[in-house]
Amino acid sequence: MITDTLVVHHLETSRSHRVLWLLEELGVDYELRTYRRDPKTRLAPPELKAVHPLGKSPVITHGQTVVAESGAILEYLAEVFADRAQGELAHLVPTAGTPEHRQYRFWMHYAEGSLMNWLVMKLLFQVIPRQPMPFFVRPIAKGLCQQVQNKLIDPNLSTALPFIDAELAQRSWFAGEHLTLADFQMSFAVEAALSRTSVGHTCPHMQTWLRKVHQRPAYQRALEKGGPVLMSA
Repeated sequence: MITDTLVVHHLETSRSHRVLWLLEELGVDYELRTYRRDPKTRLAPPELKAVHPLGKSPVITHGQTVVAESGAILEYLAEVFADRAQGELAHLVPTAGTPEHRQYRFWMHYAEGSLMNWLVMKLLFQVIPRQPMPFFVRPIAKGLCQQVQNKLIDPNLSTALPFIDAELAQRSWFAGEHLTLADFQMSFAVEAALSRTSVGHTCPHMQTWLRKVHQRPAYQRALEKGGPVLMSA
């Protein structure tokens, strides 16, 4: 039996929300330690480096074990608390060698390996022109940031989002007809994509999937404990 205290080191408006959602679904007891972003830089506070050398969130501590990175944390929790994965949660990790497992593996890597890169860049290039700078520099910064969005970021997102929407048109969840860790891993990216891009309104299946996620009691409990998912652009 697992008796070590599980602590989620949660940075406000961050990807650690999906860890809270999984724990609420599994009904696992945990301690929540919330860290506030620097009000000027919006970066994580230095206190997180005392937990993990990278000083990033999400990160969990479970007794003497420290686990960082969203995907690694989700897989760790699904493995350690496998006895809690009953009923609707019985397929969090699909059976190896099945089409569902191949889909699961793809989305677990795609979320952070491809999609979030463009979404983070989108946020940064929206925020940069609003930062303090000499008045004569602002039009130049705004123009450059807009060019990067128009020529690089937006074309990639305009390819990615319809692709995701077409995939969700074929099945109820990202890996198939059952909720899996891939849905938890993709949740933050879908939230950000629908919130920060103009392409989102043309993706009805993504919107339907996200509404279904939002309606889950465990997701709502995670929101109550951890606060909003996204920071303001």
